[in-house]
Amino acid sequence: MGEPVPVSAPPSRAPTVRVIAMPADANPYGDIFGGWLMSQMDLAAGSIASRHSHGRAVTIAVEGMQFHLPVSVGDEVSVYAELVKTGRTSMQIDVEAWRRHRDEEVMHKVTQACFTFVAIDEARNPRPVSGLGDMRA
Repeated sequence: MGEPVPVSAPPSRAPTVRVIAMPADANPYGDIFGGWLMSQMDLAAGSIASRHSHGRAVTIAVEGMQFHLPVSVGDEVSVYAELVKTGRTSMQIDVEAWRRHRDEEVMHKVTQACFTFVAIDEARNPRPVSGLGDMRA
């Protein structure tokens, strides 16, 4: 684990995904698997990508993921995702994961990463997406 992340506030918008970390998601010491946390982040990013592209989109890259703090069984995990850039067929989505111990109010950022998705059609070929300014809520 790296240096502890200073306490800051999570984004002011609602999380894209919120879930409680369960024993099946942890190693024998009660620490949540990094792959489980990454999958929650991928779900959040995928939700944003599908909504923006109005259809199927697939993960093609994840950049900059570093785990700052552990997540334990019972922690509430909130994942925030935001579309930050579009290309002809691709979308970059910044994702942050925050944890809150069940009996506390303070949240801590545990990791963040940039997920890149490509919109695809029924034949799994890339298809165009609208730009950032064209996003419909």
